[in-house]
Amino acid sequence: MRVILAPMEGVVDHTMRELLSTINPYDLMVTEFVRVVDQLLPEKVFLRMCPELNNAGFTQSGTPVRVQLLGQEPEWMAENAVRAIKLGSHGVDANFGCPAKMVNRSKGGAVLLQYPEQIHRIVKAMRQAVPAEHPVTAKIRLGYEDKSLFMENALAIYEAGATELAVHARSKVDGYRPPAYWEYITDIRQRLPIPIIANGEIWNREDALRCMSQTGCDSVMVGRGAITLPNLAAHIKNNEAPYSWQQTLALLMEYTRQQQSVPRNDYFPGRVKQWFSYLNRQYSQADTLFRELRLHKTTDAVVAVLANAA
Repeated sequence: MRVILAPMEGVVDHTMRELLSTINPYDLMVTEFVRVVDQLLPEKVFLRMCPELNNAGFTQSGTPVRVQLLGQEPEWMAENAVRAIKLGSHGVDANFGCPAKMVNRSKGGAVLLQYPEQIHRIVKAMRQAVPAEHPVTAKIRLGYEDKSLFMENALAIYEAGATELAVHARSKVDGYRPPAYWEYITDIRQRLPIPIIANGEIWNREDALRCMSQTGCDSVMVGRGAITLPNLAAHIKNNEAPYSWQQTLALLMEYTRQQQSVPRNDYFPGRVKQWFSYLNRQYSQADTLFRELRLHKTTDAVVAVLANAA
């Protein structure tokens, strides 16, 4: 069984990856996407998005990290994939699942699920450019406006030479609304000879085991569940008891401490509030604290509220 941390844009940054890797036996973590348009990005962009590259592509706890790229031009995706590998990324992943309107308007992410031929060209270019010993992977949703091209997109990625494929079992239009349509992942896994990673509506060990049983996959990718239940990977793999609210609050304080050491970290209040919006699902105590946090916009005010709660 493998448990992989999903590339959650605006949530799972370097600090969050470091924190979660200290308490979980993740097999792999994937970064927030690096946006590729029409140029080879400077090394500093990769190092900013993935500081783990300064540690041979590992978190301080030893979890391997893979850089994810989002773009629509095969040549530039390929060149930036090579740069990511040379900097130490453990493989490189292509994002064909991001549902954000701004990204889709600029022809990136899930909008490409309408064009299997273009997806094939992108992955093929990346695979041909990256040395064979390094994985080239992709993450998709089941479709854009509907699911009619789900198999065509999966086949396009496989035929382009991808090492493995992660499938979020919803279309772009489905957003994050339950359910996740795991039966489509079952069809893909039965058709493709490469490893398939199942993603969607995995909140606990029971969900993970049920998903693997239904799809036949031996790998799951967790996203929102990983920040809703901070020790989710340990819960799934080792049957560890779910973290208590006090354990989670202590983790929040450690996250706060680490974020305060980051210079000019203006997005800290927003990220903490976003984390709390997920914690509400697991911990009833989070709701009251979240209501108070929403009133504050500055880092100092948010830190004061958290410190008082702890």
